[in-house]
This record gives sequence, structure tokens and C-alpha cells, in this order.
Amino acid sequence: MLVASLAVSLFVGCGSSKEGAANNDAGQTESADTAASEEALDELTFTYVTSPLNVPSIIDKDQKIFEKAFEGTKVNYAEITSGADQTQALASGDVQVLYAVGATSVILSAANGGDIKVVNMYSRSPKAFCLFAKDDSIKSPEDLVGKTIAGPTGTNLHELLAAYLATAGLSIDDVNFVNMGIPDAKAALEGGSIDCALLAGAAAYQTQSQGYNLVTDGEGLINAIIAVAVTNEFYEAHPEVIEKLESAQKEILSYISENEDEALAAVATELDLDEAAVKDMYQYYDFSLEITDEDKAGFQRTADFMYEAGMIDEEFDTSTLF
Repeated sequence: MLVASLAVSLFVGCGSSKEGAANNDAGQTESADTAASEEALDELTFTYVTSPLNVPSIIDKDQKIFEKAFEGTKVNYAEITSGADQTQALASGDVQVLYAVGATSVILSAANGGDIKVVNMYSRSPKAFCLFAKDDSIKSPEDLVGKTIAGPTGTNLHELLAAYLATAGLSIDDVNFVNMGIPDAKAALEGGSIDCALLAGAAAYQTQSQGYNLVTDGEGLINAIIAVAVTNEFYEAHPEVIEKLESAQKEILSYISENEDEALAAVATELDLDEAAVKDMYQYYDFSLEITDEDKAGFQRTADFMYEAGMIDEEFDTSTLF
């Protein structure tokens, strides 16, 4: 009986030790997973894009609002102005939040299988996107036929030109469209090597101030949507980050509303512009965060334009982005 009792005791002891070890291993695994998650969020990187007039981005950095919202996490800023480079940085994990990315870039990424989700809106500014001509006689879409027009392809400005031509039953094929960045397009217009230039933001404001012919702006033609985006994977894994992000965005807008003169002065300094010019341009921007039905419709119109322009291979349903 004594031997049997000792045997049972030893068996139970071994079982308890194994169970304890298993529980300990499970606890260590869970702790490791938690630590890995926390380690991944030791740093957060946001894109920092100031043009054409990205007031919230400038004010966030000036007032350190994201830094305060994510206290304990190192906040980094990546100055990536190209939409394609932004979505690539998001896919690689170099950036976690695209804080101001164009609808065209979001759609292009998603249509090519990229993992991307729109969190909320950044801005809408159709009147800030313009088509200028040196010749005052150019006043209609028909007047553009055969003309050389420069601007950045695959952007709100490209869409503006297509939409304007379409009002007269025309297309991009009816003009000589040259892919050119905004500064180069402005210089080419001034130098006379092109007939028209597609310009936005400060460049558009300066060109109009110089007396060039404003053929059209984007009002009624495009939505000129800029959004805030992350990956679906990040959105699902870190709801607390998304909550803090949206709270911080609201704080930024509140600061701008309550301290407009100071905020626009900071923007003028950052962009090296006259304060009066910034105030004039600011009225063209809607920085509200809510994703409206009109925003969703605008995304779909942009996707349809991209498909018709051959920028994406298949029609794309933008409702999957939200």
C-alpha cells in the first residue's frame, strides 16, 4: 500500500509539473505576443504632406498634437509627396498612417490588390484645382482641341481636365496632354512652351495673381478628395490607435477653428507664403472628417475615370474601401 501510494503521488506530481509547465509556456507565448504587439507600436509613422494647402498636417506638427495623443509612442513623420510612394510605404510597413493621400492613389493601390482602408476624410478642395491658359481667347472645352496641356498624370488635375473636356463630348485624346509636375507645368506656361497648365494650391494662386487666364477650376467637375488611410490589417489589430487618431484629428480642427489667425500664420511660415494668400486659399478647403455619401460617390466617379483612362485594368467598386 505504501509503494502504491508513493507511485500515485509521483504520478500526480509529474502531471501537475507538466500542466504547470504547459501553462507557463502558454503564458510566455501570450506575453511574447503582447510584447511583440507593443514593440510594433513603439513607433508610429505618419506621412507629412504640406501641399497644396494641408493646414491640419502643418498644425499637428506645429502643436505636437499627435505626439501628445500617442504619449509613450515615438511619433515619426515621413515627407512622401508621391501618392504611389505613399501607398508603397504603407504596404511595406514603413508608414502606418497615410495622413493626406489622394483618392486616385488609394484606388490604384486597392485595384492592384493592395491592403488599404479609408479611415476618414482629410479635405475636399475642387476650387483649388485649376486649368490656366496664356491665351485669353481660350474659354471653353472646344477651345482646347489640339492644344498642348501639361499637368501630373493620374491626379485630381488629370481628372479635372478629362471631366472638363467631357462636358463638350471631348476626351483627353482631343488634346496634347503632357505629363508634368506642377512646378514644371507652371514654368512651361510662363515660358510659352505649352498652351495650358493644370495647377493647384499655391501655384494656382500665384498664377492667377499674375493675370493668367483661368479657364476653369474643379468646382462641379471633381470632388478633389484627399483621405486618411491605413491597412485593413492595422485597422483590425489596433482599434485603440484608430480611436486616438480620430480624437487627435478633431483636436487639430478645433485648434484651427479657435485660433484661425495663428494657425494660418503658421501655415504661411511653413509654406513660405504671404499670410493674405493663405487666407484667400483657405476658404476653398473643406477639412471635415466625416465620410459623406457625396464623398463615396466622388470616390466612385474617380475610379470610373481611372478605368476609362486606362489607369486600372478593371472597373472597381470603391464601397470596399470604407
